Amino acid sequence: MADIGRRARAAAHALALASTERKRRALSAVAEGIRAAERTVLAQNALDLADARSAGRPASFVDRLTLDPGRVEAIAKAVEEIAALPDPVGRVLATFERPNGLRIERVSTPLGVIGVIFESRPNVTADAGALCLMAGNAAILRAGSESFRTSSAIAAAMAEGIAQAGLPADAIQLVPVRDREAVGLMLTGLGGAIDVVVPRGGRSLVERVQADARVPVFAHLEGVNHVYVQASADLDMARSVVLNSKLRRTGVCGAAETLLLDRAAAGTHLAPLLKALLDAGCEVRGDEAARAADPRVRPAAEADWATEYLDAVIACRLVDGLDAALDHIARYGSHHTDAILTADAAAAERFLAEVDSAIVLHNASTQFADGGEFGFGAEIGIATGRMHARGPVGVEQLTSFKYRVRGSGQTRP
Repeated sequence: MADIGRRARAAAHALALASTERKRRALSAVAEGIRAAERTVLAQNALDLADARSAGRPASFVDRLTLDPGRVEAIAKAVEEIAALPDPVGRVLATFERPNGLRIERVSTPLGVIGVIFESRPNVTADAGALCLMAGNAAILRAGSESFRTSSAIAAAMAEGIAQAGLPADAIQLVPVRDREAVGLMLTGLGGAIDVVVPRGGRSLVERVQADARVPVFAHLEGVNHVYVQASADLDMARSVVLNSKLRRTGVCGAAETLLLDRAAAGTHLAPLLKALLDAGCEVRGDEAARAADPRVRPAAEADWATEYLDAVIACRLVDGLDAALDHIARYGSHHTDAILTADAAAAERFLAEVDSAIVLHNASTQFADGGEFGFGAEIGIATGRMHARGPVGVEQLTSFKYRVRGSGQTRP
């Protein structure tokens, strides 16, 4: 692990000085390398999937782990999209001149070496590695044991492509062991080699990283996301957005976990929305009003309002208007992603202004909580903290800055 850190630090120095064109050539070669390795990647993925199924992993977990030719191609395309992004390094963010004649610029710079610790999503290998490289950073990736074989195959293809473009193959390194002790070593910073850690996984992983890390962390603990249907919301639109928010992919962090419905719309909206969810195979756990509207609704416990199901389950509660919805989200939400469905522009603006989440939406699915959908090419994760990065962490968020000061012999009195 110490050697991995040293090699990553050396690679980061080279990447920080690499031209935009060279980084783009490297990422184009990476994308082609992933396509060329499709058969190997899928063969390794089949072994990982067999282990997951034999271990009794839930369907949502298996879905996150599964690759097929279409998903491999999507991984390669995401790398190409990242390559086409504007280079975030070297941007002049501000420029000003002091009365003494000093000319000062604030210029974007890479963060350095980024450690990414993830579990079952093998696509994170490519997304995180490519984002780090485009932002001039080296990446140390630690895959979970569940996706270890698949991630290793993807990382090998990426390293080959990077080397072909004349950049250090050590720019993207996958920790070659499954030992959990490797995580602990990364959280200490590997003797100063790692500048930032990004965890991608379940609550237990993120809690450990946040508790034990000796370096800065970009992370979210969980996505307890809400869709609030206000009284003026168009029913057909609400039905479509609620179903997509919950069921498009239940295992992603942007999936809705709680449906809040304005009590003023209960007579027109409640039964149709519940029917749509239940008929689509979603379990609904609701309050007394929801249970009265459809006998298939199960009783909700207090814990349901703060639960990230990552499955075809949703909690449903009626609330007395916008203020009550805001209070519920503030109490039970996780500052990740929340949406309001309404035709009332004033209500929408209040919601967007007052909900303290990384992503807030008006009349759109919570499943847009994704760096690719924001035009970032991909994301290294969703950050819900308030320092430096918040929301989808793309190439711009993987940079810092420095000041360049130009003078003509000035001294300070």
